[in-house]
Amino acid sequence: MLKLAPILLALAYALLMYRFSVWRTHRMLDEKSRPLRDPGILAVAGRLARALDLPAIRVHVFDVEPVNGLAAPDGRIFLTEGLLRKYRAGAVSADELGAVIAHELGHVALGHTRRRMIDFTGANAVFVLLTAFLSRFVPFLGVFIANAIAGALMARMSRKDEFEADAYASALLIKAGIGTAPQRSLFQKLGALTGTRESGAAWLMSHPPLAERIAAIEANEARWHDAEAR
Repeated sequence: MLKLAPILLALAYALLMYRFSVWRTHRMLDEKSRPLRDPGILAVAGRLARALDLPAIRVHVFDVEPVNGLAAPDGRIFLTEGLLRKYRAGAVSADELGAVIAHELGHVALGHTRRRMIDFTGANAVFVLLTAFLSRFVPFLGVFIANAIAGALMARMSRKDEFEADAYASALLIKAGIGTAPQRSLFQKLGALTGTRESGAAWLMSHPPLAERIAAIEANEARWHDAEAR
């Protein structure tokens, strides 16, 4: 039983962190969000809703500066105020924001939002266990090595989720009559919108390289068109 104690403690710690993260995320989103009112974006969201046979898709504004969209663990869809400022300035179109909404809907429909919280729990458990193990052999570097391994595991799972959500969004955009052009054009300008450049080893990135995401969208669309033509 004593040999299992570190594992049980790591799992208990991870579960506690999971519950705390869910609570903190809900509270932050509730405090810093409001319903989206823009008629142009809501019209695109309505097209997506009709393609899904839903009465409506409720989109919220998350009042933070980073340019992003996100899906909450409870299934709510958010566009950040920073992204909406780019829209109001004419840097992105309503259809491109529709591509963001479709992508986040993919995360919800495919169970990514809830699974990511579970993956976070598992990564925390891995971090605690590896730290305890490695610190016996490399006392000063053990925690850094454990953090790198746990982070790489999370990044790998996250990249897979992004490709899957992209594919879902492409299919939904095509079904809604919007097409994938806004999805691809948004990725092409994303670096300029966020003020960042892709760098570092791809396996350490939480999101796939943009060129790979665009290529995957084009390949998926080509396969779907080929299937329809047969």
